[in-house]
Amino acid sequence: MTLSRLLQALRPRRTIRPTRDGWWCLAAAVALGFAAMNTANNLLYLMASLLLGLIIVSGMLSEQSMRGLRLLAVVPEEIYAGRAALIGARVANRKRWLASYSVALETGGQRLYLERLPAGEERLVTWEARFDTRGRHRLAGLRVTTRFPFGLFVKAGRLVLDDEVLVFPAVRPLDAAWRRRLTGAGTRPRRRRGRGDDVYNLRDYRAGDDPRLIHWRSTAKTGALVVRELEAETAVDTRIVLVGDGARDPARLETALSEAASIAAQVIAAGAAVEVVGPGVHVPAGRGRAHLRRALTALALYEPGQGTSARRRAPSAAVADIEVALG
Repeated sequence: MTLSRLLQALRPRRTIRPTRDGWWCLAAAVALGFAAMNTANNLLYLMASLLLGLIIVSGMLSEQSMRGLRLLAVVPEEIYAGRAALIGARVANRKRWLASYSVALETGGQRLYLERLPAGEERLVTWEARFDTRGRHRLAGLRVTTRFPFGLFVKAGRLVLDDEVLVFPAVRPLDAAWRRRLTGAGTRPRRRRGRGDDVYNLRDYRAGDDPRLIHWRSTAKTGALVVRELEAETAVDTRIVLVGDGARDPARLETALSEAASIAAQVIAAGAAVEVVGPGVHVPAGRGRAHLRRALTALALYEPGQGTSARRRAPSAAVADIEVALG
């Protein structure tokens, strides 16, 4: 067993400290005890005993309230830098008969309160966490505390749910310059309804249809209003080429990775395939939300100087190359 594990095993499972009222109670018990010993007054002995008994009962009931609690982290699949993420925890009471009362969950300056958790039940609590940079981060952790039953002492458990999470680069709406570059790469029709320029189908007019889509020639032939259904378009498959290694300008590196992530998200949303190539990075072309997460993971874990520059490929009419300078 390593030294760190040994120290962790020897560390007490819970800590306890008096509140302000608890300090007054302890001071009163000590004062009454001294007064009873000096005067041999049975009433003072009785009062000191009652206060000491109150402290003991408080410790027993607070321990009962915290015993049997189990916590399981609920972390979203996608966490983006600079954007608040909703983190959750399932709090389960594994005791068979006894409920837990006045349980507080403290994390990152936030305090979540459970007034009562019956035996055998569980509750989902959520809070917001924000990470300003991409990469691997640890959650702030969660500490279970209680002041049950009299508010004289605060009993706290060990820090839990300090799991490691992966934060993707920030995904933001693309500015006009990037939109022009993507538009210049061209679009291609898809055989489904959408907002394109080509005609997908003709059908009868329905209430709420855009009058500008009325097909007047067919309307004249049939004597009933006929509208055009347009065919959806999507961007062509895109290869995002990371140029440079970003070692000289860390600020530019983070901005560039955010731009690459934003481009990948927009192209995937349009139904096209995305490939990411760069120094030490290669994510083969693919579509769909799962592939977007693979591309964002590669961008989130990118470190300057981790590989040689990407080999340039011959341009292809079916794939648009978008270069992003890392600096």
